[in-house]
Amino acid sequence: QVQLVESGGGLVQAGGSLRLSCAASRTVFSTLDMGWYRQVPGKQRELVARITRGGTTNYADSVKDRFTCSRDNAKKTVYLEMNSLKPEDTAVYYCNARNYFSGMEYWGRGTLVTVSS
Repeated sequence: QVQLVESGGGLVQAGGSLRLSCAASRTVFSTLDMGWYRQVPGKQRELVARITRGGTTNYADSVKDRFTCSRDNAKKTVYLEMNSLKPEDTAVYYCNARNYFSGMEYWGRGTLVTVSS
């Protein structure tokens, strides 16, 4: 069973930056496409960014040019660098992993990001 543990959330003022990390264990990391999602109460979880096994990224329009997703396969970790944060970025951020070969998906428990105005 793949385990995903997020870290790096917290409280930041608007315009500030945070870097989230998601460490994977019990897996061959190179088999995984990774992603970051976020959710606010009462709303559906939404995709923020995704990075494939090969390093190709895509982003939600709302975060393009502000967020950067990267991965370090040696450390089995995926990152989400968040800059120019806005109050509307406030959410619980979840790490997602999808095994490219089996299609199995896994989720972390989430980390809270709060952006104050």
